[in-house]
Amino acid sequence: MSSDEILKAVFPLLNGPDLASCMSVCKHWQQIAQDDYFWKCLCAKKWPSTCKNPSPPVTYHKLFKTFYKREHRRTLLPPRISLNDLEFYIDIWADDEILFSQVIQGPALRKGMWTPPPGICDTLKFHLEGPEYKMTLPVDPKFAVPYTQTVSVSVLVSRKDTNKVACIINKSMFDYIDRSAYRALAFDYLVFSPIYPFVSGIRAWISLLFMEHGEEGIIDVFGVEMDFCDAANSEDEVLWLLDMLDWK
Repeated sequence: MSSDEILKAVFPLLNGPDLASCMSVCKHWQQIAQDDYFWKCLCAKKWPSTCKNPSPPVTYHKLFKTFYKREHRRTLLPPRISLNDLEFYIDIWADDEILFSQVIQGPALRKGMWTPPPGICDTLKFHLEGPEYKMTLPVDPKFAVPYTQTVSVSVLVSRKDTNKVACIINKSMFDYIDRSAYRALAFDYLVFSPIYPFVSGIRAWISLLFMEHGEEGIIDVFGVEMDFCDAANSEDEVLWLLDMLDWK
């Protein structure tokens, strides 16, 4: 039996990665391994129906190479906007009293721009130093909130490049207070442009970062954190998400 016959007998028994490796051994092996019959054998195991078409639209080699390994994460293109293009309007109420109302320039929310004050609990410090992408800003001066008050928040964002505005959070309540992590949390679902009809169910989260006030039943808020952890965990991902909002 010649060497070519041996290869042609062995190649159909190999899996895809091994057959692909054989193609890189030498030019002769590559020519033999490119025979579409070997790749049809592999496709028959993974997608049997593709072998029932007498005239497949692509070669079995290309079919297997393209779809064998699912691409879980594609390289993200550079976003079309930057934090420099954005202004955030953050308003926080306790009942009908305004507690915090500021216009925040986008770069001020960039991860790592703000160092939390000393004295915060280890759990909160560990959370803020974690790898997740979080947009944070200080609250200065701090404000005190009794547990008994209903606290709500609204966040709008404007684009300087187009002079349009979008809503991130629309008067959502901080209805969960994690006293062990010293965070009060609220969220709202993002509203996307109609040109993205299949994008939905992504939340914007906002947290009040607090310390104990010293008086029972009151918290001192020293910072605000916002994230989009449902879908975005880097600055570029956040910017792409914001770019997809329903800008008016």
